[in-house]
Amino acid sequence: MSDNNSGGDIGAFLAGFVIGGLVGAAAALILAPQSGEETRHQIVDRGRELRQVSSERLHDVRHKTEEYLHDAQDRMKDVTTHAQERARIVLDQGKEKVTQVVSQLRPDIHEEEGDPSAAA
Repeated sequence: MSDNNSGGDIGAFLAGFVIGGLVGAAAALILAPQSGEETRHQIVDRGRELRQVSSERLHDVRHKTEEYLHDAQDRMKDVTTHAQERARIVLDQGKEKVTQVVSQLRPDIHEEEGDPSAAA
């Protein structure tokens, strides 16, 4: 069950990380006693850092998502194969029962119709 929530946890973490970075950048702008040019350089640098970190996180999330997808596909193949095997077993058992019932009824049907081959 915890595997199902890890994707949501990563997304929530990334959202919190980006929002925290933006709030921190805004606070630095408001509280920083420096020139506008220095502030602009800091904003550009911080934007590059955030872009790099978010790109790395996105890569990690994509990789994990692909792993989960392949794992789910493998499990689904196993379940499908198992279900097909069980269905084949049940079908074979059903055919066997039908064959038994038909072989038991066949002499009765031939006798009622007056079929001379039933006596053989």
